[in-house]
Amino acid sequence: MRERFYRFMQGRYGQDDFARFLLGVTMACLFLNFLVRSRMLVFLACILLFYTYFRMFSKNHQARYEENQKYLNATARARYWLEQQKKLSGERKYHHIYTCPKCRQKIRIPKGKGKIMVRCPKCRHEFQKRS
Repeated sequence: MRERFYRFMQGRYGQDDFARFLLGVTMACLFLNFLVRSRMLVFLACILLFYTYFRMFSKNHQARYEENQKYLNATARARYWLEQQKKLSGERKYHHIYTCPKCRQKIRIPKGKGKIMVRCPKCRHEFQKRS
């Protein structure tokens, strides 16, 4: 059975970031429909699901690639911001992150050092913070 599926998918576009996004929106519509009971949400979810599978089974690689690139370009800033927030949340376990009051540069200070004088590496402004 697995071999037959591999043969069927050969030459087809498959799943990409845009397809995963569309599936997520489809699942959100279905969940919202569970709460609200709207035929429009079911219809929207069916349309999105149909379009997602159309993209995945398509053999027109160039068109699907361009659609994915448009999606990635449109969401680049949001994805970058989310990645930075994820990185900062991991750093907050062992460090405080302060902002220089003069130049707004972010400065990472290790936790547990008490009150310390912090010198901004960018503008050399000194200020006192608790770590």
